[in-house]
Amino acid sequence: MRETFAHEAMIAMEARGDVRAPGAAITVALCGDWEHEPPCPIAPHHTAAVHRGGTVRVRVLFAAEPEVEGEVRGRIDAALALGTLEGPDGTTTRWRLLDSGAGRLRAGELPHAERLRSS
Repeated sequence: MRETFAHEAMIAMEARGDVRAPGAAITVALCGDWEHEPPCPIAPHHTAAVHRGGTVRVRVLFAAEPEVEGEVRGRIDAALALGTLEGPDGTTTRWRLLDSGAGRLRAGELPHAERLRSS
């Protein structure tokens, strides 16, 4: 049975960088493309990113079987470690991974976590 997990990362990004690019890179790593029909093949997920100064805090909620949790986290880390993504308009966003690891679900995220688990 699927469980819901949180993953957090901190990246350095220029102020003009597209804050959505790291989330798109994660979706490509987990789903093959940032535009795909549901469901996500490995782990339904949601990515949020907040840009403050020169850093971006990336938070990923995902639902997966416990035995593939490590694979999902590895794909997230690998996507963020690439540090680049070309958007649909041809603009390339670059970043540098500073830190990444498991996070804890927050009380306010529980309804969203349940929706991911049941998708």
